Amino acid sequence: MGALEAVILTIITASTPLLLAAIGELVVERSGVLNLGVEGMMVMGAVCGFAVSYSTGSPYLGVLAAIAAGVFMSLLFGFLTLTLVANQVATGLALTLLGLGLSGLIGESFVGLPGVKLTALAIPGLSQIPFIGPILFGQDILVYASFALVAAVSYVMFKTRTGLIIRAIGDNHTSAHALGYGVIPVRYACVMFGGACAGLSGGYLSLAYTPQWIENMTGGRGWIALALVVFSTWLPKRVAIGAYLFGAVWIMGLYVQAAGVGIPSQFLSSLPYLVTIVALVIISGNKTLSRVNTPACIGQSFVPDR
Repeated sequence: MGALEAVILTIITASTPLLLAAIGELVVERSGVLNLGVEGMMVMGAVCGFAVSYSTGSPYLGVLAAIAAGVFMSLLFGFLTLTLVANQVATGLALTLLGLGLSGLIGESFVGLPGVKLTALAIPGLSQIPFIGPILFGQDILVYASFALVAAVSYVMFKTRTGLIIRAIGDNHTSAHALGYGVIPVRYACVMFGGACAGLSGGYLSLAYTPQWIENMTGGRGWIALALVVFSTWLPKRVAIGAYLFGAVWIMGLYVQAAGVGIPSQFLSSLPYLVTIVALVIISGNKTLSRVNTPACIGQSFVPDR
């Protein structure tokens, strides 16, 4: 039971950054915007969160700094694509390259320094319950925040007028504009929310997952988060399932390596990315599945005619 508990706890920590980044990108894409800069926003959140927490000694200030970094990067993307109507795919790729380069520059002096770890919220009495206690009641605040975000996004997106407007803009921005809805302001708000989630995801990596700064420490998680949105067919609950599925694949590969199984370590390290590719191929091959819930205007620029 102790070994199983350790595996489950490790899967939770590995899945949380994927879930945080993917749930934010889901909202962005539901509004009709395709932001491929998730990796760049994540790594900027990681370095800024670590820098502020190391300088102040407070991991919670580091969390706020990570969110702010993600929002700043998302506003840059929004200005280029929503205001200046630049190509969303090219801008997203450029944002990732900018984030990777800028984070390396900012974090150069922090490499190798010990970080300030975000401590777990041990609930008295409940966290001491064998097996269940540490898993359900002994996590840090960002793990609980990830589930709260999934529930909140699911409710807002499908149970409120705000969610209906977001989905309407993503499906047909011209008709939504004709009905009087502000397409650009709504998309800006969604892009900022996605940036905040991506920055928070990066902050989790440097403050909770491995409390230190390593250049390019996101390790491609932003691209997996993008794939998770498609994998989940733009549904929040499926994003959570997919994030934990991919997190489990990631961690089980590490455990297999540690057990000395005769499988090349390079193959096991690439397993999460191979699973991502296979999942996307399966979804793309099924025309019905690929059309379900897909925002019709995703990636399309909008210029108000009046």
